Formats: sequence, C-alpha cells, structure tokens
Amino acid sequence: MTRTPDIASGRLNDTALAVNFSDAHPPLTKEQAVVEADRCFFCYDAPCTEACPTGIDIPKFIRGIATGNMRGSARTILESNILGGSCARVCPTEILCEEKCVHNTREEGHPIRIGALQRHATDWQMDHGGQPFTRAPETGRRIAVVGAGPAGLACAHRLAMHGHDVVLLDAHDHAGGLNEYGVAAYKLAGDFAQQEVAFLMEIGGITFKGGQKLGRDFSLSDLRRDYDAVFLGMGLAGVRALGIEGETLEGVQDAVTFIENVRSRDKKTVPVGRRVVVIGGGNTAVDAAVQARRLGAEEVTLVYRRGHEQMSATPVEREWAQTNDVTVRLWSSPVRIVEEDGALAGVEFSRGAATGDGRATYDAQDTFIVPADMVLKAVGQLFVADPVSGDSILVEGGRIVVDGSYRTTMEGVYAGGDCTVGEDLTVAAVRDGRDAAEAMHLALCAAPVSGVPA
Repeated sequence: MTRTPDIASGRLNDTALAVNFSDAHPPLTKEQAVVEADRCFFCYDAPCTEACPTGIDIPKFIRGIATGNMRGSARTILESNILGGSCARVCPTEILCEEKCVHNTREEGHPIRIGALQRHATDWQMDHGGQPFTRAPETGRRIAVVGAGPAGLACAHRLAMHGHDVVLLDAHDHAGGLNEYGVAAYKLAGDFAQQEVAFLMEIGGITFKGGQKLGRDFSLSDLRRDYDAVFLGMGLAGVRALGIEGETLEGVQDAVTFIENVRSRDKKTVPVGRRVVVIGGGNTAVDAAVQARRLGAEEVTLVYRRGHEQMSATPVEREWAQTNDVTVRLWSSPVRIVEEDGALAGVEFSRGAATGDGRATYDAQDTFIVPADMVLKAVGQLFVADPVSGDSILVEGGRIVVDGSYRTTMEGVYAGGDCTVGEDLTVAAVRDGRDAAEAMHLALCAAPVSGVPA
C-alpha cells in the first residue's frame, strides 16, 4: 500500500498564525525615531549614502526626522527610491548603509538604525501626505514596461513623472513582483506591498494590466510596433533543479512557489510538512524555512553544501533562522530524495569538507539521511530567455546584456533588475528602473514625436 507524506494545512489556529506572521520588526515610535536620529553625526561625505545603491542622502533624511520635518525627510528618500518603504523592510541594510555607518568604527559599534528610520519617514508620508510628486505635462509618448516588480514600478513612476504614459504589464494578477509574491510574509506584513503600489500609482499616467505574459499574450515585436519604447523588468521566473533522483515525488517543490503560496493565500490553507527539509543557503532558503516553521512544521532543517562564510544569506538572516528553531546543517550535498512505499521519506546527503580555496569535497561513501515529509528547493533562480529568444536581444550568462544606459541590443528596448547582470537586491532593481527611465526620457526627448524608436 502506497503511503502519503505527512503534509497538511491548518496545523496552527488563527491566533497563532496571526502572531507568527505579524510584522517581524515593529516600527519605531515617534520618540524612538527622534532619539535614534539624534545619534547621527550627519557626515558631510557620508559613507552610508555611498553604500546605498539608490544614493539616498541619508544624513539629510535623518536630520529631517531629528528636526520634525517629516515631509522633507520622506521626500529626500522617495526622490531617490520611490519604493523606500519596502526597501526599508526587506533590504539587508546591515551589509549596505548600516555597515558603513561611522558608528561601526567607534568603540560601541552600534550603527544608526537607518532602515528603521527610513521606514518611519516613508510610512509617515504614506499615512499623512500621499504622493509627494506631481506629473509633468503629458508628452504624448507611450512606453510599455514588462514586469511590475521593483524595477518595473520604479521605471514606470519615473517615466510618468516626466509626463509619459506607461502601460505596466505583468503575468501576475497584482503588481508588486517579489514584494507581493516573493518575500517572507512577516517582512512585508499585511497588505503593505499593495498599499505601496497604490501610493506609487497616485502619480497618474500608469495603467496596470495583469495576467499578461511576454511570449504568450504579446511579443516584443508587438510592443515595438505599439509603443515608443519598452522596458524589460521581468526578473527571474525560472527555478534551478537539483537534478537528483526523487525530485518529482509528491511533497517536493521549489521554495519560491511555497513562499508565494504563503503570501497570496489564507495561511490556514497552506499545506506544510511535519518534517521539512530546505535545500539552499540564500535568503530565499531562510524565508522558506522560517515560514514553514511558523506554519506549524515540527522540524525544519536547512541544509547547505558549503559553510557559513559561503552562504548568500546574510549573517542577520542566518541568525533569524536559528532563533526560529530552524536547524542548519552545513557541508552537505544532496545525493537523492529518499522514497519509501512510493512516498517521500527524506533526503540523503553526502558529507563534505572545506578545501584550501573555500570549496568543498564530498565523500560519496559517507552519507546520511534527514527524514522529511516535505522538501523545499532553494538552489537559485534563473532568467527564462524563451520569450525574447526570437528577437535580437543578447543574452549572456543567463542574463540580458545592457549598456551603461540600460539599452539592450534591440533598438528601443531597455532592461534592468534581476533579468540583467548585477546585484540581486530590491534596492538595486529600483535603481535600475529609475536610471533606465531617465535614459529613456532623454532618448525620447531627442526623437521626433512621430514614434521613432528611442
């Protein structure tokens, strides 16, 4: 008789789920924000600003909080990063702006809580002031933006500010990209992602069309025919396979899909195993592992093939996993997914050891099995090039190639964010979308209104 893995929904009641998926880092009070802002030295050549991919003038916005100028503080952030609210919540500030804070060079070693202060200011703006920017006179130009994630949203907003009409196309039903579908629910708690999208769209001139997928519902040729320019910000839609025996068993799924289910469904309806194994070493692996635990999994084990130093998950994320009762096992490479009586039973790993260059060697004869009812694969995402493979878009190393102005090799088509080479960070995607929009605007201004490609 074939057995089934122990995977079920509703392991916890509504009260427990509400607590587990509430805001992981509650906002600062007004008093706390002022006290924290007063710690800033307001450096003239601020290393924190240099470390911010979007170049926010951090001392300026913190001074605004310290002096009670909340509107000015928020504007300083949003004119550089229109998605400053979500970036304050999800970006690894500990390895960006906060790592460069001069307080780290002092004896106490406690950097300014820049991310928390940024959230304080942007939340104030969304609660009190609405959209702080006004749209320029309409130019008569129409631009298609493919992908409504951070890169696409930032691009659309900046183009709309310049007076262009933007159509935002996305395969999902809602805009937001990873902010809506791809990060842990406790990082962007409640419906903040949609609140931020609505806030951004207040600029006007942006039309969102969901359920529209490049290569299925339209082609690049269609867009070049109908629009003055095109921006591609599709992100990474593919997921790497493990390539091992048992990968197709029931109960084995990719972590990205699992996270999307947690974010988009009633959490009481999301099935989770009693014993969960997560394979991977990045922030996605941590998000999946912690959320599995918070859904009611009794045992969650995160297994990575190398050591702590090689994990792409930040030290803060690694600590977060362990404080949420996730067991982390290192130097272990998956060999096969174990099947018993026709069902998933666990994962077999071979033990590894570090070599002198930081790589690992594995002993095929020295293996162990971690029991599991569910396996979540978090071994990386891929750009799916099929939708652009029939066009003159150069793809190298699995990413779209762009020049310094974010132009692709196809005339009039620009790209940015995770689908291009660069940092896989929300804040970097915002920068790409913003700067690509500026490049597109300059090109459109130089071209006649007859619709010559930019």
